[in-house]
Amino acid sequence: MYGAGAMGTVLGGFLSDCGLDAQVDLISRNRGHVEAMKEKGARIVCAATGDTFTKSVSALMPEEMTEPYDVIFLMTKQRDNARTAGFLKNFLKPDGALVTAQNGLPEKGLAEVLGAERVYGAVCAWGANLAGDGVAELTSEPAAMTMEIGSYSGRCGKLKEIREILGAIGEIADNPAFVTVTENLAGARWSKLAINAAFSGLSVVTGFTFGEIARGKKSRRLALGILRECFAVASASEIKLEKIQGHDMEKLLGGTGFFGTQKALFLLPIAMKKHRLLVSGMLRDLERGRKCEIDYINGAVCKCGDGCSVDTPLCDKVVEIAHGIENGLYEISGKNLDFFS
Repeated sequence: MYGAGAMGTVLGGFLSDCGLDAQVDLISRNRGHVEAMKEKGARIVCAATGDTFTKSVSALMPEEMTEPYDVIFLMTKQRDNARTAGFLKNFLKPDGALVTAQNGLPEKGLAEVLGAERVYGAVCAWGANLAGDGVAELTSEPAAMTMEIGSYSGRCGKLKEIREILGAIGEIADNPAFVTVTENLAGARWSKLAINAAFSGLSVVTGFTFGEIARGKKSRRLALGILRECFAVASASEIKLEKIQGHDMEKLLGGTGFFGTQKALFLLPIAMKKHRLLVSGMLRDLERGRKCEIDYINGAVCKCGDGCSVDTPLCDKVVEIAHGIENGLYEISGKNLDFFS
């Protein structure tokens, strides 16, 4: 797990507890976090159920890496992807695979460094926060956690092995639907990107949880509007959206007219119920005075929209406000919803 922050600690912690016949390393540049995991293990707190698990793990700093890996799960932020891929290229076996579990559309840039046949994607439908050194808070219900994996190149040489690795988590978590394989990685990416653009994007500018966004009258309408912008860009790009946890988002939420919109507004809080406690990881970055990944989420929708002549005014506004917060022009507040017309 390269980039074992919140998500990587949860994933790596569960994998370390699966009894795999392989070494599982959690690698982070956060020295305090690494030292805490070395000393006490990885502590995973499930906010939805109140359960707490402590997993014995192998935690390393990047400079402590020595041997090449069969599979590297990439969990870092995207801003340094080219440099990160160049570094990790030296730690992949000749037939090794890099599986990016990042949000947005990261595969293309990674493939330019590593080669398309070595790059796989994992679309995570769950969330986590780093609650302290050695401690990750799982903000989704374990039964609702899913990962959809696919090959960027279309060649599936390592896909079965990756499926078996992640499938072990489903077994110990009593969640047989935890991992599925898709032949339409682009569609899976865009389905998750739509959720991220709507809910993570609004979370970062308001400070709201996903549940609060889905319940608020104005924020719910804006979330639906952003989702529909994403649907329009994907359609213009000839990408067929994949279902998320068995649900066809475009069919449920893309209906036109008064009744279609009212149905979608009614369904949004229900759809977010199991993920209601989530907040955007980008929000955590801004709260800590860091730059966030908004250009790789809502910004990716804007860029693709420009390329296929689809207007994305709501995503444009999310990007503008997020950068304004970064530059001290705005505060994180629900009042920022008033900037949307």
